[in-house]
Amino acid sequence: QVQLVESGGGLVQAGGSLRLSCAASGRTLSTYAMGWFRQAPGKEREFVATVSWSGGNTYYADSVKGRFTISRDNAKNTVYLQMNRLKPEDAAVYYCAASIRYPSAVPTVTSAYDYWGQGTQVTVSS
Repeated sequence: QVQLVESGGGLVQAGGSLRLSCAASGRTLSTYAMGWFRQAPGKEREFVATVSWSGGNTYYADSVKGRFTISRDNAKNTVYLQMNRLKPEDAAVYYCAASIRYPSAVPTVTSAYDYWGQGTQVTVSS
């Protein structure tokens, strides 16, 4: 069993930056692909970014490409999402997730992930 805890959310002005962290306990994350998703009120959960177990492969949603960066520190059992040039439409609850079944891949669908955190709120003021 893996427990994931997100942190780093908050209120930021448009154009600002935030760095989200996802810390794992229970098992090492080093053999899992990790992803970030987000969900705004009234909308479905959507893919944001993913990184393979080694960190060698990453993939981003078009809406965040060039602004967000996903990274991982397997020694610290933590995954990060650096978010720059934030826009009001980036506001959502952000979730991290771990994929046991596709460690070397960069899965973009929620069904590929086996463990989820509780989420952290990101609010962007215009």
